[in-house]
Amino acid sequence: MDDSNKRIVILGKPGIGKSSLANTIFGEKRFRTYSALDSETNKCQRETKSVNGRRITLIDTPGYFDTERPEEELKAEIVRCITECSPGPHAFLIVLKVEKFTEQEQAVITKIKQLFSEEVYKYATVLFTHGDQLPEGQTIMEFVHQNQLLSDVVKKCGGRCHVVDNKYWKNDQQDEYRSNKFQVKELLKTIDEITEANRGGCYTNEMLQAAEEMIQQEEERIRKSSPNMSEEEIREQAKGRVSEKYTIKLAGFTKGALIAAFCGLALSGSVPGVAIFAAVGAVMIGGLIDYIQSEGAGTPQGTAEMVEEAVMTDYHT
Repeated sequence: MDDSNKRIVILGKPGIGKSSLANTIFGEKRFRTYSALDSETNKCQRETKSVNGRRITLIDTPGYFDTERPEEELKAEIVRCITECSPGPHAFLIVLKVEKFTEQEQAVITKIKQLFSEEVYKYATVLFTHGDQLPEGQTIMEFVHQNQLLSDVVKKCGGRCHVVDNKYWKNDQQDEYRSNKFQVKELLKTIDEITEANRGGCYTNEMLQAAEEMIQQEEERIRKSSPNMSEEEIREQAKGRVSEKYTIKLAGFTKGALIAAFCGLALSGSVPGVAIFAAVGAVMIGGLIDYIQSEGAGTPQGTAEMVEEAVMTDYHT
């Protein structure tokens, strides 16, 4: 697999313009955009394209931050995200709107930190949508500095932040700053800097590494059975098979447990919900991988009950 292809995961609450942002970066409509009432909005999607001489893969995440969406609807998408991100993203785009930074936005930032730990900031940049709301003559950094909490978030991301407007900022704007073409160019430079600072490495954890190992094993099987397939076709088919296996075998697990395992959380946190959430991740990273790779591990529901029992025992001791 060619690591010159940078994998970029887009994070943010529903309805903030993540899919439209992905289309803006690519300069064409490649990602599905729907109304806020359409469940398709929360389907994980991955697309690859060369932009400004760089080959990048954008991964538009499902609604991790959608508190109203039924848990069952997200399981397959979380599993798909695991395989699409494998062996890990080179960068995260934390997407916010140019608007007042409220408790709701702070809650999203807090949840991102809980899911990915402080490590996420080494690979992240904050990206604002709805740039047309930026006061005339003001830069996004000036806007950020008006709010201490927001300023702190950007500071944790190494001072990295950019702004686009998915609707009004056309490439022939008189003001270069208010041009998506200019902003995307600057964003890609920032992603290059993030990759360089991390010595070309990507964010990863045991779950992502295990998923990559499974994908590579599946690729070998496909090469033997279908020698005429291209490497790209083999890769896509292998990811599809692994994703299907994950979905079927993990049917009994909760959304929270899957996200915890995906993010590789350590057992930590003083808040009970966070501690349990983290404990599920800790249990699953070690034991669940063995379960996935084993053909005789019993029923998913039975294993889920064992995980829950282990979590509660860990939490109460």
